[in-house]
Amino acid sequence: MSENDNSPENDDLGLPEKPKKKWRGVLLGLAALVVIAVVAVVVVQGRSTDTAADRTKVRIGVTDASKPYWKTYKELAAAQGIDLETVNFSDYHQANPALSQKQIDVNLFQHLLFLANYNASNEDTLTPIASTYVVPLSLYSQKHPAVAGIPQGGSVAIPNDPTNQARALLVLQQAGLIKLKDGGTVLSTPAEIDTAASKVSVTPVDAAQTVASLPSVDAAIINNNFALDAKLDPTKALFGDDPNSPSAAPYINVFVVRAEDRDNPTYRELVEIYRDERVSGQAQADSKGTSVLVDRPQAELEGILADLAKTVRTPK
Repeated sequence: MSENDNSPENDDLGLPEKPKKKWRGVLLGLAALVVIAVVAVVVVQGRSTDTAADRTKVRIGVTDASKPYWKTYKELAAAQGIDLETVNFSDYHQANPALSQKQIDVNLFQHLLFLANYNASNEDTLTPIASTYVVPLSLYSQKHPAVAGIPQGGSVAIPNDPTNQARALLVLQQAGLIKLKDGGTVLSTPAEIDTAASKVSVTPVDAAQTVASLPSVDAAIINNNFALDAKLDPTKALFGDDPNSPSAAPYINVFVVRAEDRDNPTYRELVEIYRDERVSGQAQADSKGTSVLVDRPQAELEGILADLAKTVRTPK
Protein backbone atom coordinates (compact mmCIF):
# COMPACT_ATOMS: atom_id res chain seq x y z
CA MET A 1 0.00 0.00 0.00
CA SER A 2 1.53 3.27 -1.05
CA GLU A 3 1.64 6.35 1.11
CA ASN A 4 -1.13 7.71 -1.09
CA ASP A 5 -3.53 5.18 0.39
CA ASN A 6 -4.60 7.94 2.87
CA SER A 7 -5.52 10.37 0.11
CA PRO A 8 -8.98 11.97 0.07
CA GLU A 9 -10.25 9.58 -2.48
CA ASN A 10 -9.82 6.75 -0.03
CA ASP A 11 -11.91 8.69 2.63
CA ASP A 12 -15.07 7.97 0.71
CA LEU A 13 -16.06 4.63 2.25
CA GLY A 14 -19.82 4.85 1.51
CA LEU A 15 -20.67 6.45 4.91
CA PRO A 16 -23.06 9.45 5.12
CA GLU A 17 -21.59 12.88 5.67
CA LYS A 18 -21.66 14.13 9.27
CA PRO A 19 -24.76 16.30 9.60
CA LYS A 20 -23.24 19.05 11.75
CA LYS A 21 -25.11 21.96 10.16
CA LYS A 22 -28.43 20.08 10.09
CA TRP A 23 -28.40 19.28 13.82
CA ARG A 24 -27.35 22.80 14.62
CA GLY A 25 -30.52 24.02 12.86
CA VAL A 26 -32.74 21.60 14.77
CA LEU A 27 -31.23 22.63 18.09
CA LEU A 28 -31.72 26.29 17.31
CA GLY A 29 -35.35 25.57 16.40
CA LEU A 30 -35.93 23.77 19.67
CA ALA A 31 -34.30 26.61 21.59
CA ALA A 32 -36.62 29.07 19.86
CA LEU A 33 -39.64 26.98 20.81
CA VAL A 34 -38.50 26.90 24.43
CA VAL A 35 -38.09 30.68 24.47
CA ILE A 36 -41.57 31.13 22.93
CA ALA A 37 -43.07 28.78 25.53
CA VAL A 38 -41.36 30.61 28.40
CA VAL A 39 -42.53 33.96 27.07
CA ALA A 40 -46.08 32.63 26.73
CA VAL A 41 -46.06 31.39 30.32
CA VAL A 42 -44.77 34.73 31.56
CA VAL A 43 -47.41 36.59 29.55
CA VAL A 44 -50.22 34.35 30.85
CA GLN A 45 -48.96 34.64 34.40
CA GLY A 46 -48.65 38.37 34.04
CA ARG A 47 -52.17 38.56 32.64
CA SER A 48 -53.52 36.49 35.53
CA THR A 49 -51.77 38.74 38.02
CA ASP A 50 -53.09 41.82 36.31
CA THR A 51 -56.62 40.38 36.33
CA ALA A 52 -56.39 39.54 40.02
CA ALA A 53 -55.08 43.02 40.75
CA ASP A 54 -58.06 44.54 38.97
CA ARG A 55 -60.58 42.72 41.19
CA THR A 56 -61.90 44.03 44.49
CA LYS A 57 -63.21 41.97 47.39
CA VAL A 58 -66.02 43.42 49.49
CA ARG A 59 -67.52 41.86 52.61
CA ILE A 60 -71.14 42.91 53.16
CA GLY A 61 -73.01 42.26 56.40
CA VAL A 62 -76.60 41.05 55.99
CA THR A 63 -79.29 39.22 57.94
CA ASP A 64 -80.82 37.25 55.06
CA ALA A 65 -77.89 35.76 53.12
CA SER A 66 -79.92 32.71 52.08
CA LYS A 67 -82.30 34.77 49.95
CA PRO A 68 -82.04 34.05 46.19
CA TYR A 69 -81.37 37.64 45.17
CA TRP A 70 -77.97 37.58 46.88
CA LYS A 71 -76.76 34.97 44.39
CA THR A 72 -77.83 37.20 41.51
CA TYR A 73 -76.25 40.22 43.18
CA LYS A 74 -72.93 38.40 43.58
CA GLU A 75 -72.93 37.29 39.95
CA LEU A 76 -73.58 40.79 38.64
CA ALA A 77 -70.96 42.25 40.98
CA ALA A 78 -68.41 39.65 39.86
CA ALA A 79 -68.98 40.66 36.24
CA GLN A 80 -67.92 44.19 37.28
CA GLY A 81 -64.76 42.98 39.01
CA ILE A 82 -66.18 42.95 42.54
CA ASP A 83 -66.03 39.71 44.53
CA LEU A 84 -68.88 40.14 46.98
CA GLU A 85 -68.90 38.03 50.14
CA THR A 86 -72.01 38.02 52.32
CA VAL A 87 -71.48 37.77 56.07
CA ASN A 88 -74.73 36.77 57.74
CA PHE A 89 -75.72 38.00 61.20
CA SER A 90 -78.55 36.28 63.04
CA ASP A 91 -78.38 39.02 65.68
CA TYR A 92 -79.17 42.52 64.35
CA HIS A 93 -77.00 44.07 67.04
CA GLN A 94 -73.74 42.55 65.80
CA ALA A 95 -73.64 43.92 62.24
CA ASN A 96 -72.83 47.53 63.13
CA PRO A 97 -70.01 46.75 65.57
CA ALA A 98 -68.56 44.40 62.95
CA LEU A 99 -68.59 47.25 60.42
CA SER A 100 -67.06 49.70 62.88
CA GLN A 101 -64.31 47.20 63.72
CA LYS A 102 -63.58 46.60 59.99
CA GLN A 103 -64.60 42.95 60.09
CA ILE A 104 -66.87 43.84 57.15
CA ASP A 105 -66.82 46.71 54.64
CA VAL A 106 -70.49 47.63 54.32
CA ASN A 107 -73.81 46.40 55.68
CA LEU A 108 -77.36 46.30 54.39
CA PHE A 109 -79.97 45.28 56.93
CA GLN A 110 -81.14 48.32 58.92
CA HIS A 111 -83.27 51.41 58.70
CA LEU A 112 -82.15 54.93 59.57
CA LEU A 113 -83.64 54.98 63.05
CA PHE A 114 -81.85 51.77 64.00
CA LEU A 115 -78.59 53.31 62.75
CA ALA A 116 -79.20 56.57 64.61
CA ASN A 117 -79.82 54.68 67.83
CA TYR A 118 -76.62 52.66 67.36
CA ASN A 119 -74.48 55.72 66.59
CA ALA A 120 -75.86 57.65 69.55
CA SER A 121 -75.40 54.75 71.95
CA ASN A 122 -71.87 53.97 70.80
CA GLU A 123 -70.55 57.43 69.84
CA ASP A 124 -70.01 56.07 66.34
CA THR A 125 -70.22 57.75 62.92
CA LEU A 126 -71.46 55.01 60.59
CA THR A 127 -73.18 56.65 57.65
CA PRO A 128 -75.73 55.81 54.92
CA ILE A 129 -74.68 56.04 51.28
CA ALA A 130 -77.92 54.95 49.57
CA SER A 131 -81.52 54.00 50.26
CA THR A 132 -83.12 50.71 49.25
CA TYR A 133 -86.69 50.23 50.47
CA VAL A 134 -89.22 50.61 53.26
CA VAL A 135 -91.16 47.59 54.46
CA PRO A 136 -94.30 47.72 56.60
CA LEU A 137 -94.36 46.62 60.20
CA SER A 138 -97.47 44.49 60.54
CA LEU A 139 -99.84 42.99 63.08
CA TYR A 140 -100.61 39.24 62.81
CA SER A 141 -102.90 36.93 64.74
CA GLN A 142 -103.69 33.23 64.83
CA LYS A 143 -106.83 33.83 66.86
CA HIS A 144 -108.59 36.78 65.28
CA PRO A 145 -109.34 37.57 61.60
CA ALA A 146 -109.54 41.34 62.14
CA VAL A 147 -108.40 44.06 64.53
CA ALA A 148 -111.97 44.49 65.74
CA GLY A 149 -111.96 40.91 66.99
CA ILE A 150 -109.14 41.51 69.46
CA PRO A 151 -110.89 41.68 72.86
CA GLN A 152 -110.68 44.35 75.52
CA GLY A 153 -107.82 43.39 77.81
CA GLY A 154 -106.17 41.32 75.10
CA SER A 155 -102.40 40.91 74.83
CA VAL A 156 -100.07 41.82 71.97
CA ALA A 157 -96.41 40.88 71.63
CA ILE A 158 -94.04 43.48 70.18
CA PRO A 159 -90.29 43.53 69.40
CA ASN A 160 -88.22 44.68 72.36
CA ASP A 161 -85.35 46.48 70.59
CA PRO A 162 -85.78 50.25 71.04
CA THR A 163 -86.42 51.31 67.45
CA ASN A 164 -88.78 48.52 66.42
CA GLN A 165 -90.51 48.67 69.79
CA ALA A 166 -91.38 52.35 69.34
CA ARG A 167 -92.53 51.75 65.78
CA ALA A 168 -94.69 48.82 66.95
CA LEU A 169 -96.36 51.04 69.55
CA LEU A 170 -97.13 53.64 66.88
CA VAL A 171 -98.62 50.90 64.67
CA LEU A 172 -100.83 49.72 67.55
CA GLN A 173 -101.93 53.30 68.16
CA GLN A 174 -102.82 53.73 64.48
CA ALA A 175 -104.80 50.49 64.71
CA GLY A 176 -106.78 51.88 67.66
CA LEU A 177 -105.52 49.28 70.14
CA ILE A 178 -103.52 51.55 72.44
CA LYS A 179 -103.14 55.24 73.19
CA LEU A 180 -99.74 56.82 73.80
CA LYS A 181 -99.31 59.82 76.05
CA ASP A 182 -98.69 62.98 74.00
CA GLY A 183 -99.20 60.98 70.80
CA GLY A 184 -95.97 59.05 70.95
CA THR A 185 -92.62 59.42 69.15
CA VAL A 186 -90.05 57.29 67.36
CA LEU A 187 -88.63 56.61 70.84
CA SER A 188 -91.83 55.65 72.66
CA THR A 189 -91.72 52.85 75.22
CA PRO A 190 -94.47 50.77 76.84
CA ALA A 191 -94.22 53.08 79.85
CA GLU A 192 -95.86 55.79 77.74
CA ILE A 193 -99.02 53.77 77.12
CA ASP A 194 -102.14 55.32 78.56
CA THR A 195 -103.50 52.07 79.97
CA ALA A 196 -106.89 53.49 80.89
CA ALA A 197 -107.50 54.58 77.31
CA SER A 198 -106.04 51.46 75.68
CA LYS A 199 -107.75 48.27 74.61
CA VAL A 200 -104.80 45.86 74.98
CA SER A 201 -101.62 45.36 76.96
CA VAL A 202 -98.25 44.77 75.29
CA THR A 203 -95.53 42.25 75.96
CA PRO A 204 -92.05 43.11 74.59
CA VAL A 205 -90.11 40.06 73.39
CA ASP A 206 -87.04 39.49 71.24
CA ALA A 207 -87.94 40.32 67.63
CA ALA A 208 -87.01 36.80 66.54
CA GLN A 209 -89.51 35.38 69.05
CA THR A 210 -92.57 37.37 67.97
CA VAL A 211 -93.67 34.61 65.59
CA ALA A 212 -93.25 31.96 68.28
CA SER A 213 -95.39 34.03 70.63
CA LEU A 214 -98.46 33.98 68.34
CA PRO A 215 -100.17 30.96 69.98
CA SER A 216 -100.01 32.55 73.43
CA VAL A 217 -101.14 36.11 72.62
CA ASP A 218 -104.05 37.68 70.80
CA ALA A 219 -101.73 39.23 68.20
CA ALA A 220 -98.11 40.14 67.57
CA ILE A 221 -96.23 42.86 65.72
CA ILE A 222 -93.74 40.98 63.54
CA ASN A 223 -90.85 42.31 61.47
CA ASN A 224 -91.28 41.59 57.78
CA ASN A 225 -88.31 39.25 57.44
CA PHE A 226 -89.38 37.09 60.37
CA ALA A 227 -92.94 36.98 59.09
CA LEU A 228 -91.83 35.84 55.63
CA ASP A 229 -89.40 33.30 57.06
CA ALA A 230 -92.32 31.84 59.03
CA LYS A 231 -94.40 31.66 55.81
CA LEU A 232 -96.95 34.14 57.14
CA ASP A 233 -99.04 35.62 54.36
CA PRO A 234 -98.56 39.42 54.41
CA THR A 235 -101.97 39.88 52.81
CA LYS A 236 -103.47 38.28 55.93
CA ALA A 237 -101.91 40.81 58.31
CA LEU A 238 -104.53 42.55 60.41
CA PHE A 239 -102.84 45.94 60.15
CA GLY A 240 -99.59 47.62 59.11
CA ASP A 241 -98.09 51.08 58.76
CA ASP A 242 -97.86 52.78 55.35
CA PRO A 243 -94.38 52.59 53.74
CA ASN A 244 -95.32 55.51 51.47
CA SER A 245 -96.15 57.85 54.34
CA PRO A 246 -93.76 60.72 55.21
CA SER A 247 -93.75 59.28 58.72
CA ALA A 248 -91.99 56.23 57.27
CA ALA A 249 -88.73 58.18 56.63
CA PRO A 250 -87.03 56.87 59.81
CA TYR A 251 -87.63 53.35 58.53
CA ILE A 252 -85.89 53.68 55.15
CA ASN A 253 -83.44 50.80 54.81
CA VAL A 254 -79.95 51.85 53.77
CA PHE A 255 -76.47 50.79 52.66
CA VAL A 256 -74.17 51.74 55.54
CA VAL A 257 -70.39 52.28 55.61
CA ARG A 258 -67.78 53.83 57.87
CA ALA A 259 -67.68 57.63 57.57
CA GLU A 260 -64.30 57.63 55.82
CA ASP A 261 -65.75 55.40 53.08
CA ARG A 262 -68.80 57.52 52.27
CA ASP A 263 -67.42 58.37 48.80
CA ASN A 264 -65.85 54.98 48.04
CA PRO A 265 -66.46 54.35 44.29
CA THR A 266 -66.63 50.56 44.69
CA TYR A 267 -69.41 50.81 47.25
CA ARG A 268 -71.28 53.27 45.05
CA GLU A 269 -70.99 50.79 42.20
CA LEU A 270 -72.49 48.12 44.46
CA VAL A 271 -75.46 50.42 45.03
CA GLU A 272 -76.03 50.73 41.29
CA ILE A 273 -75.78 46.97 40.85
CA TYR A 274 -78.34 46.47 43.62
CA ARG A 275 -80.73 48.78 41.78
CA ASP A 276 -80.52 46.58 38.68
CA GLU A 277 -83.98 45.11 38.13
CA ARG A 278 -82.49 41.63 38.24
CA VAL A 279 -81.56 42.21 41.89
CA SER A 280 -84.11 44.73 43.19
CA GLY A 281 -86.88 42.89 41.34
CA GLN A 282 -85.98 39.64 43.07
CA ALA A 283 -85.80 41.40 46.43
CA GLN A 284 -89.23 42.89 45.82
CA ALA A 285 -90.64 39.50 44.87
CA ASP A 286 -89.04 37.95 47.95
CA SER A 287 -90.91 40.44 50.14
CA LYS A 288 -94.17 39.24 48.55
CA GLY A 289 -94.62 42.71 47.14
CA THR A 290 -94.69 44.38 50.56
CA SER A 291 -91.51 46.45 50.24
CA VAL A 292 -91.56 49.88 48.60
CA LEU A 293 -88.38 50.91 46.77
CA VAL A 294 -87.01 54.30 47.80
CA ASP A 295 -84.43 56.46 46.02
CA ARG A 296 -83.33 59.32 48.28
CA PRO A 297 -80.14 61.38 47.74
CA GLN A 298 -77.29 60.61 50.10
CA ALA A 299 -77.33 64.13 51.55
CA GLU A 300 -81.01 63.75 52.38
CA LEU A 301 -80.42 60.43 54.11
CA GLU A 302 -77.61 61.95 56.14
CA GLY A 303 -79.93 64.80 57.11
CA ILE A 304 -82.64 62.40 58.28
CA LEU A 305 -80.03 60.44 60.23
CA ALA A 306 -78.69 63.61 61.87
CA ASP A 307 -82.19 64.67 62.96
CA LEU A 308 -82.92 61.23 64.34
CA ALA A 309 -79.60 61.11 66.17
CA LYS A 310 -80.40 64.45 67.75
CA THR A 311 -83.79 63.13 68.84
CA VAL A 312 -82.21 60.01 70.28
CA ARG A 313 -79.62 62.05 72.22
CA THR A 314 -82.13 64.55 73.60
CA PRO A 315 -83.16 63.61 77.13
CA LYS A 316 -86.90 63.10 77.62
